[in-house]
Amino acid sequence: MTRRAQLVALDVDGTVLRYDGTVSPQVRAALDEVRAAGLHVVLATGRSVAALVPVAHDLGLTSGYAVCSNGAITLELDGDPGGSGYRLVDVVTFDPGPALRALAVELPEALIAVEDVGVGFRVSAPFPADELAGEHTVVGFDDLAARPATRVVLRAPDSTPEEFHAIVQRVGLHEVSYAIGWSAWLDLTPGGVSKASALEQIRQRLGVEPFATVAVGDGSNDLEMLRWAARGVAMGHAPAAVRAVADQVTGPVDDDGLVPVLRSLL
Repeated sequence: MTRRAQLVALDVDGTVLRYDGTVSPQVRAALDEVRAAGLHVVLATGRSVAALVPVAHDLGLTSGYAVCSNGAITLELDGDPGGSGYRLVDVVTFDPGPALRALAVELPEALIAVEDVGVGFRVSAPFPADELAGEHTVVGFDDLAARPATRVVLRAPDSTPEEFHAIVQRVGLHEVSYAIGWSAWLDLTPGGVSKASALEQIRQRLGVEPFATVAVGDGSNDLEMLRWAARGVAMGHAPAAVRAVADQVTGPVDDDGLVPVLRSLL
């Protein structure tokens, strides 16, 4: 018997979406074919709920599960135009205070954003336009550090990813999970939480066997997801560390590298 894929987990930015936020007609068509074939398509992203749901609906994903905030939030999509467009299934939080206080010493000028689930973010100061979706409310540091959070973002334009790695090692972020972005971004989520941990829960809910899972991604926050899947595929433009853990490397996002992966599942 052929072991056919049943669940495909897709990173969003740099995998489904190009970096200008567009989706190519070829990717749209391939996604439609995979959905029509009965596969479970699960978007798994670092994006907040507010930033993910419109993208999912635009792609025609109006039912099924999605993973937001690097695994801290799992939702079920709902295409009802009169509703919110989703239902929260699982929300995992952590106490951001210790990490924020330690990082504030190292990065006193960094902008901080704490996710306000389904609404937007509470921020230490205004973020550049279009970088974070939803409503933004400027609050003091004590307010940012006081409440349980699903996701915390630190933005420090003068720091490099290498400097972020060094800072994380110095302050010892043992109680949280973290992912460092392409530029000056540091994402914090609850300890032990990742896209993979959320996807494993979804796999079990759907009754999909482990061998029938595929994942495609391009960033450091996709490492666990690519290891989790029976077939982990890295985009061609992904960093070397991401490509190294993948079972396969496809073309870059600008060349629609996702398309041949999706078509191979049919």
